Amino acid sequence: MEAETREKKMRVEEMKTEETGAEETRDEETKIGQAREAETKIEGRNAVLEAFRAGKTIDKLYVLEHCQDGPVHTILREAKKHDTLIQFVARERLDQLSETKKHQGVIAVLAAYKYAQVEDILALAAKRGEPPFLFLLDGIEDPHNLGAIIRTANLAGAHGVIIPKRRAVGLTATVAKASAGALNYTPVAKVTNLNTVMKELKEQGVWFVCADMGGTTLYDLDLKGAIGLVIGSEGEGVSKLVRQNCDFAASIPMKGDIDSLNASVAAGVLAYEIVRQRMS
Repeated sequence: MEAETREKKMRVEEMKTEETGAEETRDEETKIGQAREAETKIEGRNAVLEAFRAGKTIDKLYVLEHCQDGPVHTILREAKKHDTLIQFVARERLDQLSETKKHQGVIAVLAAYKYAQVEDILALAAKRGEPPFLFLLDGIEDPHNLGAIIRTANLAGAHGVIIPKRRAVGLTATVAKASAGALNYTPVAKVTNLNTVMKELKEQGVWFVCADMGGTTLYDLDLKGAIGLVIGSEGEGVSKLVRQNCDFAASIPMKGDIDSLNASVAAGVLAYEIVRQRMS
């Protein structure tokens, strides 16, 4: 009996040790995640300027409104040279964004991954000997949705994803995590104007289908060949101008009591109908 009691006590102690270790591991993972998020921002004039000169990929530059002295003017010139999105904000907003509280009027938000060019995406399609299959995202602002869509694009065999510079999330650490590693393999291009890019791609034989509840049922469309799948924002859907540049609008049959799908889910449904048709 005493031996059994000692053995039970030892098992309980082992279980407690394992639970403590698991908690420590989770705590450590949380700290690592927080550190990675912190690394996506650079604060202070010299630090931001050196980041530009070192060629770091900067998604967005926040600048204190009405502040354009010598050092800030130099930073703005570098930002424009790199086609970086610049946003002038009030001091209260900068203070909210700041983690060091020593931002000196400028905060740069770094991309977790380097952006590709649209030409790189087309080159990948040519290398594989396949007609281009692209995702174009019109105003996706939720980083989890963007990451999930990039993951779907990779698994569906798409050659790349194109996102707009404004009113959309960039390649943040959260996006990278949500993509489950797909960002390592799927090029993402960030462009100033989606409509301009669509017109240029049309000249190269790419045609476009967008997700739209008022469109033709996706199963009745011919989705083969060089194609760009356009997915709109979570709330507004595809913008009017982008919709006008699409060749077709595809709707997903819905039998439930609500009238819309999450943007990443809709992207998955449409993407795999394209995959099915490309395989047939």
